[in-house]
Amino acid sequence: MSQAFDAGDMLRIAMPKGRIFEEAVELFRQAGYPLPAEFDDSRKLIVEAPQANMVFILAKPADVPTYVEYGTADVGVVGKDVLLEEERDVYELLDLNISHCHLAIAALPDWQPVMYPKVATKFPRLASQYFREKGQQVEIIKLNGSIELAPIVGLADRIVDIVSTGRTLRENGLVELEKMMDITSRLIANRVSYRMKNTQIEELIRRLERVVKGEGVR
Repeated sequence: MSQAFDAGDMLRIAMPKGRIFEEAVELFRQAGYPLPAEFDDSRKLIVEAPQANMVFILAKPADVPTYVEYGTADVGVVGKDVLLEEERDVYELLDLNISHCHLAIAALPDWQPVMYPKVATKFPRLASQYFREKGQQVEIIKLNGSIELAPIVGLADRIVDIVSTGRTLRENGLVELEKMMDITSRLIANRVSYRMKNTQIEELIRRLERVVKGEGVR
């Protein structure tokens, strides 16, 4: 198992900055883990929480499963969309029921059906699979950001993207055409770490599961 830095016996946790990070940190606190207040505002990429015996690796969302698969992180918190798209060899341990959103198809209001439409997305694997199962032939265009721009400038006919409130779509003049799947964040683990640090990881699962179920911490 690869180890890029020495975290001692601390549990190494990979997660993305932003909404998932904020909601996951709150969940960990509710589960009884003493994460310092200044933890939330840190600009560091590796943040230690010694009292909780944890070290957090802050990565891009799509990279979290990679850090976990290769053992740089023991566990991670990642959206189900990323987990399905990346198809990494990790254990999915728990639905944390945070960062609710959904994957959707959107377009300009005046979009008209065409033969072999172009679909822009950050999720080429999920999009291809979805349209294939629907029996629709499309051309997938992989983009890394500002997916809403694609139909506006004529790059694509439709987009497949994550929708939370729908505000970004509305502000860019797009409308949601179809909901593909609901998304929440999941706790995942490296296969070797799950054996080697089983006591720590199972305790984490137990605590988080009780909070997710609204049972408190015992």
